[in-house]
Amino acid sequence: MVSPDIFYVEDDQDFAFILEHAVKEVRDDLTLSVVEDGRDAIQALERFAEDKLRPKIILLDLNLPGLSGLDVLKRIKEIPYLRHTPVILFSTSDDPMDVKASYEFGANAYITKPSGYNNLITCIRSLHEFWFNQNKTIN
Repeated sequence: MVSPDIFYVEDDQDFAFILEHAVKEVRDDLTLSVVEDGRDAIQALERFAEDKLRPKIILLDLNLPGLSGLDVLKRIKEIPYLRHTPVILFSTSDDPMDVKASYEFGANAYITKPSGYNNLITCIRSLHEFWFNQNKTIN
């Protein structure tokens, strides 16, 4: 098992497919793993922790089947090996209460999903530049 650069929890298969292509346009060698359900995400992340593997960042949708994005975020912060992995909430919601709750539960950033493919590429490029090139992490 290999840990991906980006672990993405997203139940919208179409958006996940588009994001995958945007990631490849930004940098072809980035690896992306997509899970569609909150419970499946927790299981995969627990396996990563058991195997001492850590994604470089976790992108997390807020509204998920199974467990909500906030529930997944809470669980990630309870897993000692993953506690310091950057978690970015990536949601269509721009509700200030969602943003506030995300930060209260330990999110490192909150990004509202951009509309349009070119805006998505710009967003992913900025995300990559900061989290992979400028930010210093334990990965």
